[in-house]
Amino acid sequence: MGWQATIRAMEAAERRQQREAQKRQRKLARQAKEQAKLSAIEQARLEVNTYENRLEVLLSVHKEQGEVWDWAGVAASLPLPTPQKHSYHELRAQQEACLLSPEQQPSCDSVIPQARLQDEQDYRQALQNHATEMADWEKLKALSRRVLAGEPKAYTEALVELSPLGELSELGSTLYFAIDDARLLECVLKVNGIQAIPAEVKSLTTTEKLSVKPMPKARFHELYQDHICSCVLRVAREVFALLPADAVLVTATAESTDPATGHHIDQPVLSVVITRASMNGLDYEHLDPSEAIESFLHRGDFKASRKVGAFAAIVPLDPAEVPRTSAQTAGPGDLMAQVRRMRDDLRAELAKFGPQSRASAT
Repeated sequence: MGWQATIRAMEAAERRQQREAQKRQRKLARQAKEQAKLSAIEQARLEVNTYENRLEVLLSVHKEQGEVWDWAGVAASLPLPTPQKHSYHELRAQQEACLLSPEQQPSCDSVIPQARLQDEQDYRQALQNHATEMADWEKLKALSRRVLAGEPKAYTEALVELSPLGELSELGSTLYFAIDDARLLECVLKVNGIQAIPAEVKSLTTTEKLSVKPMPKARFHELYQDHICSCVLRVAREVFALLPADAVLVTATAESTDPATGHHIDQPVLSVVITRASMNGLDYEHLDPSEAIESFLHRGDFKASRKVGAFAAIVPLDPAEVPRTSAQTAGPGDLMAQVRRMRDDLRAELAKFGPQSRASAT
């Protein structure tokens, strides 16, 4: 091979190497592009999932409920047993000393006294813990008696110390309770929906790109409405789980725009009376909060509000407008009369079975 042929062969080999390098470069560029594309898709999915989860939290407040309190059980509960002194550490140290050889045993003479001291310290700590638990038990037992007696102040203390309504506060809502009647609680619920409801709608396109659009006013209002109703239901659930009340009157306030000033103002938009009996049988996992509120005694036309896209201010319901059941209005004399009538009816029924049954009825 001549020198020109050799040069051409070298140039061809170099071009092949360049082409291979370029191929690898293009391949790596494609992989990087695919990776960037995949990361963008994953990021878009994450943003949409976060957005949808936020809406789910806002619209599912009513699905949760705290512990149901058995105040009669608390009032009848027994005190905690007094701690007993044990010799756990000392006995273990003695057991380990028995396994040592005679020449090793003198080296552990201080171990047993230290173990005995540890048992004493554990006993003192147990007594301190018991004293703290007994103080809490006595406080809760006294509160239970006051709750069962229908003391309004006891209701307030239970709501402040035991009610798990902190989730509403985390969402920006605030609550104010007024308790004048042990059977009917009043609550003003300020729902901070303007800051809680997202101002944008996030979704994925057909190519899985992130789409961000302003929230339509009608959709914003619909979400705000459902959030308010969900919060109202949650308040009722927590009240009935915590206290032996028969009904709760919840007035929800929402932020609206004052047409005269253009400023945001809080105004009552929904006032609803929810009784304990009316809550029974509701499927909280599947109900629509707004539709559920329609079944209760309420004031506030959300259907009309959806058309105009703004909440209409209302005059809240007054406790005097709340219908009372016979159990709520009956006084001690009425209850005694009912007991006497029940006793007379029982005697009449037992009379059909002979003198022995009549004697037992007395």
